[in-house]
Amino acid sequence: MIQKERIKALNNNPVVSGKHVIYWMQASQRTECNHALQYAVRQANEKNSPIIVYFGLTDSYPEANRRHYYFMLEGLKEVAESLAEQGIKMVIERQSPDRGIVLIAKQASMVICDRGYLKIQRQWRDYVAKNIKCALIQVETDIVVPVEEASSKQEYAAATFRPKIMKELPKYFKKLDEQKPKIDSIEYDYPSINISSIENTLSGLKIDETVTETPVFHGGTLYAKQHLRQFIDHKLATYSKCRNDPNANCLSNMSPYLHFGQISPLYIALQVLNSTTLSEGYLEELVVRRELSVNYAFYNEDYDSFSGLPEWAKNSLHKHQKDMREYVYGLEDFETANTHDPYWNAAQIEMVKTGKMHGYMRMYWGKKILEWSNAPEEAIKIALYLNNKYEIDGRDANGYTGVAWCFGKHDRPWAERPIFGNIRYMNANGLKRKFNADAYVERIKHIS
Repeated sequence: MIQKERIKALNNNPVVSGKHVIYWMQASQRTECNHALQYAVRQANEKNSPIIVYFGLTDSYPEANRRHYYFMLEGLKEVAESLAEQGIKMVIERQSPDRGIVLIAKQASMVICDRGYLKIQRQWRDYVAKNIKCALIQVETDIVVPVEEASSKQEYAAATFRPKIMKELPKYFKKLDEQKPKIDSIEYDYPSINISSIENTLSGLKIDETVTETPVFHGGTLYAKQHLRQFIDHKLATYSKCRNDPNANCLSNMSPYLHFGQISPLYIALQVLNSTTLSEGYLEELVVRRELSVNYAFYNEDYDSFSGLPEWAKNSLHKHQKDMREYVYGLEDFETANTHDPYWNAAQIEMVKTGKMHGYMRMYWGKKILEWSNAPEEAIKIALYLNNKYEIDGRDANGYTGVAWCFGKHDRPWAERPIFGNIRYMNANGLKRKFNADAYVERIKHIS
């Protein structure tokens, strides 16, 4: 089922007489539980037309480096193989996606695209909408509830957002019925990059090579589903109890795969709901908290800066900007994990080495950058820079919001204190009350 609320025309152009239907895949890099792909298949079948899937591989995506590209290409290899099995041609070009799709759309009857919430993703779609002659139809598939249906405004916190999205969930917790294309397009004559060798593909891109691929996580829907199965079978039962313990290994590890659209949040939710284990705590994170992050990025143009924070947080931090700081570090100290705090250093090292920091430690990590920087504006820039550079799941709505939370976003004012003002405070003693923090440091030391 594809709910009509997921579907939106991005221009007023008609469906024309063309050689094929194009699905412009960008944010939703998967073939399973992909409403945009399925909508394109159904449109092609109704027209007795072939379907082409297009992907623009740009080497200038903001803040992306080898780690991100490698993970993404692992997933795209799987996508290309899966599409070929269904008789669908995938065209991958080394090209800015917006420019590339405008060119290939000249022979299309219509273009279907998935949805992105960051500024660059919206700019791409706006450009294409204005520069193609056929219809551009957007189908939202990377959140459970379409963003405008969940809320018509920027929400203050989870407490205000939760009742709204929970009311909508029964309508959208529906399995997607999947169709196959009637007409094969594999022999479609259009040049495409061969991505069977990731190293060869990367060598043709001008990207930042300083951050290497992670040895811990591998991209693609198959790996995502393996992590999910392991989580449901072995971790879900204890998730609510131990999710804040980085030594417990009870997280789902879905965020890297959700970031690249390699797995559907709807698919995850339905798998969890179909298990025999109570899952409210996990669904709160997957649906309420994650889609609250999308709400922030969608309704606040300053989601990636200090300006996006609530006024009470900005005012409070500015009031305490000149407070004496016991420790002050710069970007190099933070990036090289050269602080006085072994727990903070371990969190930074975990992120650098594996591409993913435990969520509870990421909160502590962000709070301490705020505490040890000369100014809150500088602190949030450093936190975003490091998070975007090393995290596989950085550079998305969830990543930006996670950093912003450390500075007061989606939180309430707390008791006033030096440096933090009314921002929620965290310290090392709090970590030790939650879990064995020294054991965490020792474990990180042995990550190769």
